[in-house]
Amino acid sequence: MAQHGVAQLRLEPGDAEGMRVAVISALWNAEITDQLHERSITVAKEAGAQVASWRVAGALELPVAVAEACESFDAVVANGCVIEGETDHFRVVCDSVTYGLTRVALDQRTPVGNGVLTVSNYQQAIDRAGGEGAKEDKGADAATAAIHSALVIREIGEH
Repeated sequence: MAQHGVAQLRLEPGDAEGMRVAVISALWNAEITDQLHERSITVAKEAGAQVASWRVAGALELPVAVAEACESFDAVVANGCVIEGETDHFRVVCDSVTYGLTRVALDQRTPVGNGVLTVSNYQQAIDRAGGEGAKEDKGADAATAAIHSALVIREIGEH
């Protein structure tokens, strides 16, 4: 369980006032991604952001949808859940999604919160999805990271 990094950041009500945040989540593994999606939206709204949200089929579809959202939003949150199986497909998907989201953020110069869980089993996903009794809240963390980064970028631009 992470006890440092984004888990230590806190957004206050009003921190994201006037900010537009998109939350885009995969439908694959919906029991997990629904929780990630809702936690991201809740955190963004509590910080004062105007939030829009969409769903895509799976994790591989996230980068292109996120790229489109980066055209109109101050920050974007991408959520998904990839659970390791018996083939190398897990590694291909995880690497592709991570690379895609990173590339989009850099190319668009828009913060992208990566809330895509890459786990070995279903229990690990439950433990990270932010539901009752979960050890971590990665949907909330992804929204916090994206919004915080947008605030830092805004501050840098003012100097």
